[in-house]
Amino acid sequence: MSTTLIEHEPMEPWLEVVRQKVAAIRFGSVQITVHEGRVTQVESLEKTRFNADDDSLATPRKPRRN
Repeated sequence: MSTTLIEHEPMEPWLEVVRQKVAAIRFGSVQITVHEGRVTQVESLEKTRFNADDDSLATPRKPRRN
């Protein structure tokens, strides 16, 4: 199910929280919890990934650029 945001509708406060959390992490996930049709919670989980080539696992992996 898809919902289209109409420009003149006021933005829900949780939507800005989701945008900020997505912008703040390089690798991870943002989870939205809905209760009775309303967003009640937004969680983020950030992961740190390491190069598989690095035996010490001390260097975070750099993202690939296309």
